[in-house]
Amino acid sequence: MADEKKEVVKKTAETKKPKKEGNIFSRAWKRIKKFFKDEKGECKKVVWPSFKTVVKSSLVVLAVVAVTTVVIYGIDQGLSALLQLLVGLANGSEETTEAAAEVTGGMIHAFFGF
Repeated sequence: MADEKKEVVKKTAETKKPKKEGNIFSRAWKRIKKFFKDEKGECKKVVWPSFKTVVKSSLVVLAVVAVTTVVIYGIDQGLSALLQLLVGLANGSEETTEAAAEVTGGMIHAFFGF
């Protein structure tokens, strides 16, 4: 029983945190210096892409942005035409009804590529 208590006391003594050296500002300064030193080392490990790779990647990004812009513009124009068509149908004019059939057919063909 006494041996167990001694072991418990030894374990708690071993797990105690070491005493902090210096005041809070000196400890913070040491941590900041260590951070930037480690950061510099990590930046040296980075494999930077070549100029050719950067240009290719940039062109791919620009192409995707251009295609996305055209698609969104087309959807916007189609929905605007559809909304105007619905407003015209709500007003009840016959010309609008004929135009509605024509526009709707054109939109379906354009969307599906027929």
